[in-house]
Amino acid sequence: MRKVGLRDANPLCLWGVYRLTMTSAYLYRQRWLLIHLPLALLAGALAMLIWWRLYPMPPSQLTITTALADGAYQRHALRYREAFARHGVQLEIQTSPGSAENLKRLQSTPPTTDLALVQGGFGWSSATDEPIGIPVVQTLASVDTEVLWLFSMEPPLRSLERLAGLRVAAGPEGSGHRAMLQRLLRQLGVPLDALNWADHSGEVARDALLRGDIDAVFMVASPLAPGVSALLEQPAIHLAQLQRTLVLSERNNFLQNRLLAQDSLGDGKPPSDTTVLTTPTHLLARQDLDPALKRLATAVAMEVHREAGPFHVAGEFPALRLSDFPTAPQAREVLSRGLSGLESVLPFWWAQIVQRLVVIGLPTLLLLLLTWSLVPALLRWRLERRVTRWYGELKFIENDLANNSVNVGGMDLSRIHGRLNAMEEALAKAQVPPEIVERWYTLRQHIGFVRQRVVEFRGR
Repeated sequence: MRKVGLRDANPLCLWGVYRLTMTSAYLYRQRWLLIHLPLALLAGALAMLIWWRLYPMPPSQLTITTALADGAYQRHALRYREAFARHGVQLEIQTSPGSAENLKRLQSTPPTTDLALVQGGFGWSSATDEPIGIPVVQTLASVDTEVLWLFSMEPPLRSLERLAGLRVAAGPEGSGHRAMLQRLLRQLGVPLDALNWADHSGEVARDALLRGDIDAVFMVASPLAPGVSALLEQPAIHLAQLQRTLVLSERNNFLQNRLLAQDSLGDGKPPSDTTVLTTPTHLLARQDLDPALKRLATAVAMEVHREAGPFHVAGEFPALRLSDFPTAPQAREVLSRGLSGLESVLPFWWAQIVQRLVVIGLPTLLLLLLTWSLVPALLRWRLERRVTRWYGELKFIENDLANNSVNVGGMDLSRIHGRLNAMEEALAKAQVPPEIVERWYTLRQHIGFVRQRVVEFRGR
């Protein structure tokens, strides 16, 4: 049986092969304009899309919520702002009534702050009566120690139960002072309405106590807070030597029973060794805060809180052992090993840029280089494949002539001439690239050789 090749195909099929060959040849010749340039633009657009949507740069501005303007939280935040500024990040400071309000701002939807300072007693291990959505909040570090202060005029107080029936300044609603005192009073069985509450705190509370407008001041604050110093400096105001502090610390795992040594805060501050309850100060962050900013905030906390304090030695803070909230993995990494990788050797913003160039730019460049050479190679292969198929057609014709399977008096020779003419016409019109032009000219010579064989065959 005679083999069937391209010469038996429909002319429309040959026209499609010709058009496909022409298209591939044109694309290959114009590959810098039609292939390389679009690929480069596509790679650039893809890298920009990934950079913008999937791996954006961290924001250059953060917000931290503290407490009243005369407290230690405000002092910490001011030092944070200076440290962040050295890394090119602007820190906005928001004041608030206290820890309860700070936590609400972190948990709000959308959140109204990025960072917050919150006293112990509000976290997952020591939740207050009101449930809180802990998963949206993470601890970066415990950064300080706060004391539960109770001040009064004569006679000095010895227990929280003695506050029943007194006018007590414990900060405004939403403050950590009032939330802490109310929690302890509930545990001691003291009705909250037995106290006459005042919103004063700090120096305002000191003045009200000296005037006799209130009977006692309760605060949860750092020993170095200005409001605490203002109260300790007054000889007429006494710091309570609370009883049953060990019982309260056992009931509340966020409280510790500590000794505040005489004169540890200055001459006569306090005038004698005093047993106090302490609780940690937590630096918190939104869970969805950029991981790089969590690392930077932890590094800033290490810079600001590395000094010694009345209850800790230098280098003890920041820490995670007193964590009252879930810990951010980035904070644990920085506290254990410090900043690593590019962030340890480059400025913060340069580290972020280089990191994205490596993570996004390098794979995109490799993909571009691969397609840069692969697509033209594929087009060249298709062009050479067309030459190979036409060589196959010539081979079929030669085999038919050699086997005398062509009818000289019939239409076979006319069809062969038609195929050869179509091939020559396609070759003449095709503008092939220089790399394979030699094969095209060789193919045209072979077509002429086969045509000569046909003429000889007809002349028999």
